Amino acid sequence: MTYQITSALLGLTIAFGILFLVRRDHLHGPYAVWWLGVAVIAMLLGLFPQITNWLAIRTGIGYPPILAIVLGFGLLLIKMLTMDLERSRQERQIRRLAQRLALLEAQPPQSDLDQSVSPPDPPA
Repeated sequence: MTYQITSALLGLTIAFGILFLVRRDHLHGPYAVWWLGVAVIAMLLGLFPQITNWLAIRTGIGYPPILAIVLGFGLLLIKMLTMDLERSRQERQIRRLAQRLALLEAQPPQSDLDQSVSPPDPPA
């Protein structure tokens, strides 16, 4: 029974920690949803360990605790993939912004262009 309470408290602690980080604006949208999902799963599996046993029987796994390890490893791989996708998107965006900045810096200043063009004649 104590492992159930420990797992449930761990899930609640993670959930409150995530909400605190979101409130302080240290963690944003999709990341918060991901970690709140992890907290809820940890809490549910802690409170109801028979879920793990039922899933293990349904999937043909002989030793139910290994199911949690395999699922955790799979979720870590998915999280790593999503982080790499986000990092690639940000790198592409930074590269494009750097190219735009280089183009803007290569253009002559606007004040030089304004002085070289004579003002239009006033209407008579």
